[in-house]
Amino acid sequence: MLAVLTIARPLQAQSDQGLIPVFQQDDARVNLQDNYIPVAAFTFAGRGTPAVARDGAGTETEVPPQTSLSNPFTTFTGSWRARDSSSDVLSALKPLALSGATYPDPGEEDNKPGKNSKESSNSILREYDPSDRNRSIYYKNKLEFSLEGGWLPINIPFPFDFLLGDGYNFPGLYYTLVPIMASVRWHLDDVRGPWILRGNWDTTFTANVTVIPRGAETRYFSYIMEIRRNFVPRRGKVAPYLDGAVGLGDIDAKGPLGVAYAQGQNFTFTMNLGSGVRYNFNPRYSIQAGLHWMHISNLYLSQPTFLNYGINVYGPWFGINIRFGKHRPAVQ
Repeated sequence: MLAVLTIARPLQAQSDQGLIPVFQQDDARVNLQDNYIPVAAFTFAGRGTPAVARDGAGTETEVPPQTSLSNPFTTFTGSWRARDSSSDVLSALKPLALSGATYPDPGEEDNKPGKNSKESSNSILREYDPSDRNRSIYYKNKLEFSLEGGWLPINIPFPFDFLLGDGYNFPGLYYTLVPIMASVRWHLDDVRGPWILRGNWDTTFTANVTVIPRGAETRYFSYIMEIRRNFVPRRGKVAPYLDGAVGLGDIDAKGPLGVAYAQGQNFTFTMNLGSGVRYNFNPRYSIQAGLHWMHISNLYLSQPTFLNYGINVYGPWFGINIRFGKHRPAVQ
């Protein structure tokens, strides 16, 4: 800027001697005559047009365009020497175009108008799918109140007897369990994963009351912790799940009272496995249905005084989930 102002003052003073700056829309020329001898006279050319260099004899030389007019006053430098002065009026302005050096166009690389904005816009468009609204339902740190229950009348041997070295023997006492579980469901992460494995994890902290309409005992109270994998599709309101839970509790054991095949002590452990689908009405309310298996036993703690028969039943399962707090938009 200082260089330009220094040039402008003598040019204005000598305008009657032919020092006339001419600026056009695509071509701005500075002709230096009379009292100043141009060491490098030059022409600013518009984008895509050749630059013109004028020597002291007035001969013009065309220079291939290698610069941009996006900021012409920082593109060229040159110097002028006064005819009747031994000192330079101005220095440090030698045209890069005349020297053959290439001045990179700020619009060709990173500074292309709109380049970054287009890339970011395209990136957002690629990542954001308006139909993938399930991201506003399954996301990290979401909390829900969950009320679940089941009707479990089908009795089977303990499925993992082979791990304990026992045979698949079924005791002679049939049970029906009706568990009612009130839980806080905590989503541990956002939706991620490829194809059919895409989904998230959640865990529950559960207070359980189980009514026993058929069997030796009549009730079971327990605390249960569950882990669940939700398989979340990109479209649709239905998401399958798999879950497993463990807990401990208290049952009104009838084995010590002499009831055959009843439980041997009050303190017991429980295990649950289940699978089903969850249907989301909206980000706040959802229901679920599936098939669950429930196991109750004392892990042989009552033996040898009382045998550990355990309870193993499965049946249909239902539940409802209600989100705590505010809705989170579907941000990708």
